Amino acid sequence: MEAVAGLGGFADGHYTAVPSLLFAVILIKLVSPGPVLFKQERIGYMRRAFTLFKFRTMEVDTDADAHAQHMRKLIVKDSESRPLSKLENSPHIIRNGRLLRASCIDELPQFFNVLRGEMSLVGPRPCLAYEADEYQRWHVRRFDSVPGMTGLWQVMGKNRTTFKEMIRLDISYTQNLSLWLDLKILFLTPVAIIRQIIDKPSPGEVGADQAATS
Repeated sequence: MEAVAGLGGFADGHYTAVPSLLFAVILIKLVSPGPVLFKQERIGYMRRAFTLFKFRTMEVDTDADAHAQHMRKLIVKDSESRPLSKLENSPHIIRNGRLLRASCIDELPQFFNVLRGEMSLVGPRPCLAYEADEYQRWHVRRFDSVPGMTGLWQVMGKNRTTFKEMIRLDISYTQNLSLWLDLKILFLTPVAIIRQIIDKPSPGEVGADQAATS
């Protein structure tokens, strides 16, 4: 079901995504030396590692240690008290990189992950290995679904939610998986993206899906 929805969604969105892809490629090339794409190991279905593709929004070779330390703190100590807001005041973000992030244009290369069968259009976001290392036993139930480009967490609050709220939403999605739920999430995703563009992030906060080197 997820494969059919993923391929169908890719076919429907392919032509509308092309202008955004070209915009991102040109923008990154104009403002920052280095590769356009950013590749990173993520943990997906059944805890299998795979290479995730994104458009690069930070300077090349930015150190990810600060993000790793912060995420470990969010997962272990602040899992119920602090929202998973993104770090948007980093000096290493390239010019207009925040726009690419807020609009989710930086995620478009993950269509290739969908075509390779590593991701679906809808599902829990694939986490980083050092995040998975901190998971409690019940957290790993989010790996029972193929990871997605968007998901229930994204349309139900995303960076306003805590880590545990994100995990519960991911597990809820897995338990109630259906084509109707996927279509509902896809329909709500543009609204969530618009809200994300409008909302002003809290300075100095880091999000679960925003590695310091992405």
